Amino acid sequence: MSVFSNDFENRGSGISKNAPRKKGIRLFFEIFFRKFWKLIEVNMLYFVFFIPIFLVLASLTFIKNDVLSLVCAGIALVAFVVCIGPATAGMTKVMRKFVLEQHSFIMTDFFKGFKANFKMASLVGFVNCLIVLSVYASFIVYPVLVEKADTKLMYIPMVITLSLAIVVAMMNYYIFLMMIATNLSFINLIKNSFALAFIALKQNVITFIITAVTTFGMFCLYDKMRPLFLMLIPFVPMAFLNFISCFNSYPVIQKFVINPYYTSIGEVNPELMEESQSEEQIFEDMGGKEKPIEKRKKGKGKRIS
Repeated sequence: MSVFSNDFENRGSGISKNAPRKKGIRLFFEIFFRKFWKLIEVNMLYFVFFIPIFLVLASLTFIKNDVLSLVCAGIALVAFVVCIGPATAGMTKVMRKFVLEQHSFIMTDFFKGFKANFKMASLVGFVNCLIVLSVYASFIVYPVLVEKADTKLMYIPMVITLSLAIVVAMMNYYIFLMMIATNLSFINLIKNSFALAFIALKQNVITFIITAVTTFGMFCLYDKMRPLFLMLIPFVPMAFLNFISCFNSYPVIQKFVINPYYTSIGEVNPELMEESQSEEQIFEDMGGKEKPIEKRKKGKGKRIS
């Protein structure tokens, strides 16, 4: 039935319940557009945990007392470092449900993931912050050392630092997903995420390129069009990038981590089980089997007086 048409009598055969499931990029965009406004909601919730960064900047800028400024900035920075990991775990829990096409109560699932993985996620968040600071420092320190030493050999440790940072970034595609989907220990999370960073190199490179291009675009906006950047960042980038990461990475986790576990205990991964119809089912889903209703010919009918 067309919403914008006066033809309310034609009807197709419907959609079969057992119609083949879309895969790849078609499935991605189907979920993406269906969950578009939900992704914005998740981004807004996740953005709340970046407020301490703005408080750090505000403390260093507007508080005139140097000691008080540093104290306030330090408290805000610690709050960010402690909470950003659990917040990422909460967001990842919601995104995993989106990828599996399961219903999600965003606030409930977010804070369940936040609380249940607080200690482990805080540690991962702390390490990630150190990596980011190391990369930032490498761009500042090594070019200066190259000029002072008058040798380009000092670029070698810079390249090593950047290479390790890329590997850690790819590990992050998996570590939070496994954290909220499995009961693995912290050591096993690190081992598995490190292995998957190389096993699924194609998916990881695609995710990394999209993330890098988006991040570069946001930095360009910040530099050239700061008001637009400030308007977009609470609503757009972080949840969308996390959704892309989960969509590309979770099938890899299913294949190499979750499915082998269920195989070892003689069961089938419940996430992959199709809904079977009960033998005692009273009504049969006729989607895809119904015959289209032909349009009734218009004619002069008898008027009843």
